[in-house]
Amino acid sequence: MQLFTMFISAMLINNIILSKFLGMCPFMGVSTRLENAVGMGVAVIFVIFGASVLSWFLYYYVLVPLHLEYMELICFILLIAAFVQFVEMFIKKNSPGLYKQLGIYLPLITTNCAVLYVAQDNITQGYNLLETMVNSVAVPAGFMLMLCIFACIRERLQGNDVPKAFEGNPIAFIIAAIMAVAFTSLSGLV
Repeated sequence: MQLFTMFISAMLINNIILSKFLGMCPFMGVSTRLENAVGMGVAVIFVIFGASVLSWFLYYYVLVPLHLEYMELICFILLIAAFVQFVEMFIKKNSPGLYKQLGIYLPLITTNCAVLYVAQDNITQGYNLLETMVNSVAVPAGFMLMLCIFACIRERLQGNDVPKAFEGNPIAFIIAAIMAVAFTSLSGLV
């Protein structure tokens, strides 16, 4: 039950985009089409999960025994960069169409602060491996959910009359703010 509560909380209530405003670059850039949002969401789930679990092992089995905990940040950044390169090569080889659609946003996962945040948060919260795995799936699942909801809304907006001053990013930011307010109402759920 505790793991389920952790999952729901990380995915909906403490959503990384709507409550912490991390990962806004791909949120705004890739969310113009649902197909792109799903592709980016799956890539982010894979990257955050893999990088977080590897970071957990690196921290507890290398840095802590060697008393190098102060090297956590730089080690995690290097690990995430290497892991994202692996994911990028994998997508390029197995799904060239998705690779083209994601464009510059795929390598930007390396600099997505959400990836580093989750890896460090798992350590800071003192999660064991199972809790790390649950949190490392829930957070990017929430990211993907918001990306898909936002993409659906933006696709619908393309066919509607939007005042000239609000076209493009202004209306997108207004919608993101409304989504943040709406999901804040879930704070009493868990």
